[in-house]
Amino acid sequence: MEKKAKKNILLVAFIALFAAIICLGCFMAIPLGPVPIVLQNGLCILTAVLLGSFLGGAPTALFLLAGLIGLPVYSGGSSGIGPWAGPTGGFLAGYLIGAVLAGFIAGRPSVSEKKFSVKTLIRLILAFLAGMIILYVPGVIHFARWAASAGKIPADSSAFAFTMSACVLPYIPGDLLKVAIGVPVALKLRPVIAQYLYSEKKKSDKVAE
Repeated sequence: MEKKAKKNILLVAFIALFAAIICLGCFMAIPLGPVPIVLQNGLCILTAVLLGSFLGGAPTALFLLAGLIGLPVYSGGSSGIGPWAGPTGGFLAGYLIGAVLAGFIAGRPSVSEKKFSVKTLIRLILAFLAGMIILYVPGVIHFARWAASAGKIPADSSAFAFTMSACVLPYIPGDLLKVAIGVPVALKLRPVIAQYLYSEKKKSDKVAE
């Protein structure tokens, strides 16, 4: 019972630590039209992959809650309901959806991942890519609605073309770079995290090794 309580405390500590890291990412934003280049989307997906499973979205959920209650943790140090109503509001929701999906695909980390496996590498790449792609869906839908209601769409452009050029295409190279950096980081840290959170599985992991 004491061991289980200790594991739960460690789990909460990891979730809080990862949420804090995502929050710190608010200071790393480069203005680029109505949607800035941010680090937080990559951090949401990375922390989700590190924790894995259904817990993957927990740090992102805590980060979003912190911003909603007034802590200046959203991009540029913003907070409250305002950013959700603005052009980037859909992406905030997308962070959580992407994190949950990425964590689900990555699965729970294991100490057996200390040994390199092509299967693990492919799974983590898919987790990162799926998470980064799916977070755009609510972001694009919300941005298109915001742009239309605000009269931002040029007369000679469709809502889809304007939205893609404003908040998707310019960000693809940076997001691919985040994936390229995040995958090796996850490969290195996931077995370390597993040692702390899932040490009760060590015997089976040793057999696998």
